[in-house]
Amino acid sequence: MGIVPKEHSTGGKQRMGGISRAGDERLRQLFVLGATSVIRAVTRPGGSKLASPWLLKLLERKPRKLAAVALANKMARIAWAMMKSGDVYRRPAAA
Repeated sequence: MGIVPKEHSTGGKQRMGGISRAGDERLRQLFVLGATSVIRAVTRPGGSKLASPWLLKLLERKPRKLAAVALANKMARIAWAMMKSGDVYRRPAAA
């Protein structure tokens, strides 16, 4: 889908680049748009109760657009796993 980073590894060192942009452009746009709207909702007052700890920590460390692509990647992997197994989404239990 093109949301994974390109790999520029050599000599045993792993170096990751920007997103690969391979795959369906429209599907990638929709996932990133959905992730951006989730981030916008989370950053509003009182919205942090809805967010996962992973997303809140990511937003502290990284810019919003980069966090949106990372969240889109995670959402795409969840969607793929749900389609493959036929299960419905179950929110992870709070730790």
